Formats: sequence, C-alpha cells, structure tokens
Amino acid sequence: MAEMQDYKQSLKYETFSYLPPMSSEQIRAQIKYAIAQGWNPGIEHVEPENTMNHYWYMWKLPFFGEQSVDNVLAELEACRRAYPTHQIKLVAYDNYAQSQGLAFVVYRGS
Repeated sequence: MAEMQDYKQSLKYETFSYLPPMSSEQIRAQIKYAIAQGWNPGIEHVEPENTMNHYWYMWKLPFFGEQSVDNVLAELEACRRAYPTHQIKLVAYDNYAQSQGLAFVVYRGS
C-alpha cells in the first residue's frame, strides 16, 4: 500500500496541480483554448498561506472579449512582477453557463 501524504504538505489547488508544472507552450495552449471557447480570462492571486482559507484577489477585472493570448500572458507577467511571492491563477469565465470554464495555478510564488 502506498504511504499516506500529510495533507498540509500535499495541497492541491486545481485539477492541473496533480500534473507536472506546465511549460510556457502548454499555458499558452490553455489560454488559447479558453479564448476559442468564448470564455473571458481573469487573473487572481493570493498569499501562499491563505490559498485554502480565503477568497483570491482579482488582478483587474476579467478581460471581457479578449482575443489575444499575448495580452493575457502579459497581464499574468505583470501580476507576477507586482506580487512575486503570491500564488497566481488564470480563471476563464463562461458567460453562457455562468460559471468557471477553466481555472489553474500558473505561478506558485516563492
């Protein structure tokens, strides 16, 4: 039987957190997919110690109608420069289903 991991040491934040970290190309592909679905990208961030206990802060409003992957990547990088120690995730909002179509942690902070 596999050894049990301590909950605090094995925190998982989103579906993709069970996989190895994504490359830049894979992150770009996920953003491209979200935009192709008509979803509105948004960026959220939070201190690592509050990841599981609090709502995440929004980095600006969601990018309604955004069609450029490069603009979303630039905003992710701007958020990372402003909050280098924070967890930063991309959320894609689905207007039709009125829910999140996609959400994953892009930067885990330091």
